Amino acid sequence: MEGQTGGALSVGVPRETAPGERRVALIPDTVKKLTSSGVQVKVERGAGEASGHADEAYQAAGATIVPDAQQAFDAAVVIKVQKPDASELALLPRGSTLIALLQPMTNLDLVQQLADKNITAFSMDAIPRTTRAQSMDVLSSQATVAGYKAVLMAADTLPKFFPMLTTAAGSITPAKVLVVGAGVAGLQAIATARRLGAVVEAYDTRPVVKEQVESLGAKFVDIPVDTSDTQTAGGYAKEVSAETLRKQQEVLADHAAKSDVVITTAAVPGRAAPRLISKETVERMRPGSVIVDLAAETGGNVEVTRAGETVLHDGVAVMGQLNLPSTMPVHASQMYAKNIQNLLALLIKDGAFAPDYEDEIVKGTVITRGGEVVHEMTKQRLAEAGGKAGASNGGTSSASAGTTPQSTAAPAPRG
Repeated sequence: MEGQTGGALSVGVPRETAPGERRVALIPDTVKKLTSSGVQVKVERGAGEASGHADEAYQAAGATIVPDAQQAFDAAVVIKVQKPDASELALLPRGSTLIALLQPMTNLDLVQQLADKNITAFSMDAIPRTTRAQSMDVLSSQATVAGYKAVLMAADTLPKFFPMLTTAAGSITPAKVLVVGAGVAGLQAIATARRLGAVVEAYDTRPVVKEQVESLGAKFVDIPVDTSDTQTAGGYAKEVSAETLRKQQEVLADHAAKSDVVITTAAVPGRAAPRLISKETVERMRPGSVIVDLAAETGGNVEVTRAGETVLHDGVAVMGQLNLPSTMPVHASQMYAKNIQNLLALLIKDGAFAPDYEDEIVKGTVITRGGEVVHEMTKQRLAEAGGKAGASNGGTSSASAGTTPQSTAAPAPRG
């Protein structure tokens, strides 16, 4: 049965095994709300240690600590941060429910395997971008962490002060920061850079965000391109024309050349990141300048980005670190768990797993159900791949400059 195995509903929280992943899907506060409603929660030993949550805290919240992943996965509903690897997929009981960041449009093999195993899978990076769903929006919560951390990394690497200083040894001019993409991560980057005293300018293809950029004390970069069709009805960024991309690159090159720090955040769901900063543009920047590319996992917005590395190109440090939310696991886990809690409020009623699949949020988030792929955008990608899983995102593509956590969709601007 879908999510219900008889008796009390069981929820499993395995320890994350992806390299470098320090977050946990549920924190003790969230567990307490579930157990108090009659749900049985099983947490794998040590699952919360990297994010500051001891096993004893989970036990105090009513959870049962189990010694291994096999027992954590032996549940009606399994909740994770990262998508399951092959060994974890094998542990998922047939007919159970999985909630995680599945990135379904770029993990077609996984999606097909989940369907074949009759898993009801919900992907937290597919939450509709609506006002009602904001409290469940993992992309936005984790992008907040990424945008904040990106600026701290840049400030730590830049061989200059961020703020203006007037000292007996002379005056120090403030650093100049360019943020490309003014969605959630971009807006957080703008706010953080401004708090550190930098002069900030930002660009986004969506003119509606100009007011938000300026309200944070940054200058909005105007590029005369067609912005009438830069996001989907669901709030995700869309690919733009080659001509629009060319104009973006041209103007951004001039602004980047004058900047001490560039932070890029543009991504499109299920596609390679748009290439906005060329190698030649990097070479125009002053030695000692810093670029933080938040789209590194999907190919990068910068031509010389290498995923997971910091490269020095012509004196410019280009940082392509992955999974920045995991570097701040305490608050990243707190926010992720809250998003999960709010989604579970739609899925669990009176201690039983009872989703309303006609609800717009539930319908938009469920990827596989009843042995089939039911998510429309994922079905479209499968069709593009000839109905076969295994297509990958290679090369570059045109896209609007939105803002995302790693390898996810661009959120609509929000106040």
